[in-house]
Amino acid sequence: MSPPGRQRAFFFDQRYCTACQACHMACKDYHDHPVGVSWRRVTTSQAGRYPSVRVTHLSQACYHCGQPPCVAVCPQGALQKRAADGVVVLAADQCGGCQACVVACPYGAIATDPISGRSSKCDFCVALLDTGEPPVCVSACPVHVLDVGWLDAMAGEPLQAPGLPDPDVLRPAVRMRRHRHHGSLDHGSGGPED
Repeated sequence: MSPPGRQRAFFFDQRYCTACQACHMACKDYHDHPVGVSWRRVTTSQAGRYPSVRVTHLSQACYHCGQPPCVAVCPQGALQKRAADGVVVLAADQCGGCQACVVACPYGAIATDPISGRSSKCDFCVALLDTGEPPVCVSACPVHVLDVGWLDAMAGEPLQAPGLPDPDVLRPAVRMRRHRHHGSLDHGSGGPED
């Protein structure tokens, strides 16, 4: 366990991501997501024309923000930020399906389960974390561009890109090593839906 106030965070090395989708598929498989629900997705952005094409990939999930807007807007209190590690968890049985959290998340990280109508999101694989194991997306990456650790001890840069919110406002718990073309491309919040 950690002292209260520490923040668990993802690390992403964008320089070597190949967009193989292993992280995305491992998450879907482990959590048995129905079609249309994705807690982790990989977006690809490109600009330029041959022979000067710029391409980058971004593996995205819930960033367990320091100031999570989803927690603030949930009328049922179904979303909570764990004091021990800062992970934002959702109690699905308390979710009323109002979708306020889906609208509030600027990263597009909260999905609607088409069967239950309730929200669902990345929980950092807390069942694994609590036993000392990494999340499945981290374990699945064949080129080791994803990792997990404590934000205050993690090297790297905050997540900044055209189309994404200012990291000083929501304080997303992610650090990255950027690809040299990262700042010139818009990653937005779009991506595959299943």
